[in-house]
Amino acid sequence: MSLVLDQVTKQFGTFTAVDQLNLKVPEKEMFGFLGANGAGKTTTFRMILGLLDQTAGKITWNGRRIDYATTSEVGYLPEERGLYPKMKVSEQIVYLARLRGMKKQAILKELDGWLERFKVPEYKHKKVEELSKGNQQKIQFIAAVIHKPKLLILDEPFSGLDPVNVELLKKAVKDIKDQGATIVFSSHRMEHVEELCENLCIMHKGSPVVQGNLKEIKRSFEKKNIAIHADFDLAFLSDVPGVLKATYITEGVRLQVESEEIAEQIFRQVAAKGFVRKFELEDPSLHDIFIEKVGASFE
Repeated sequence: MSLVLDQVTKQFGTFTAVDQLNLKVPEKEMFGFLGANGAGKTTTFRMILGLLDQTAGKITWNGRRIDYATTSEVGYLPEERGLYPKMKVSEQIVYLARLRGMKKQAILKELDGWLERFKVPEYKHKKVEELSKGNQQKIQFIAAVIHKPKLLILDEPFSGLDPVNVELLKKAVKDIKDQGATIVFSSHRMEHVEELCENLCIMHKGSPVVQGNLKEIKRSFEKKNIAIHADFDLAFLSDVPGVLKATYITEGVRLQVESEEIAEQIFRQVAAKGFVRKFELEDPSLHDIFIEKVGASFE
């Protein structure tokens, strides 16, 4: 059951929001969808869900388009809040889950389990407007997953959450994936994508600028990072040919270098000067790759 986008384009008047996007999201996998605001991520999600009609191209899930007939197979967590503020949590979840074809008793049982898991059982009979933004996000997440969708689309699922709740939600997303769901999610936080996803697509102005397997993308990016901790002054490294960037920290320095060969030269130089506590060669981060490809900071 893979999700396939074939030459998908969306125009609003003369503005092209998504331009001939080709994408294949493998079955039972978590796929990262990245890009700055205005890159076309949310528009793409809305086309996948059938909320927007594409101008051109074809979108299929398991060989057919997503419509009301596939509603019970799909879950969607929008970036903006989509809950009814005056309704109680239980009433809201029952209403939304019944639209997905669930029976009331099954819904309430699932809801109790999720509220316990998210450590908020006392919110069952509270109105949504009485909850903090972070707890509203938990309820909205429950609404998106309670019917056990086979395809789950999460638009900025961790926004507005403190670190403890981010971990709670991340664990829930991993478990849903382990149970066989295909998950596509966007995030401004690159480290979340690096931790959770095998494959990804970085969008810029409606087109993919980086696409494929995360490990292969990192390996193919020639620039490397080095972390060095030493008991002597490392300021001289800024002037070494092949060093592109140096960030000095309390313990030492983080360098971005042109290649592994430059890293080897630097290792020889620092080893000859004294005691080196740490010398670690790292693949570039997604943030490094984004800046290189898009020419701007992600945030």
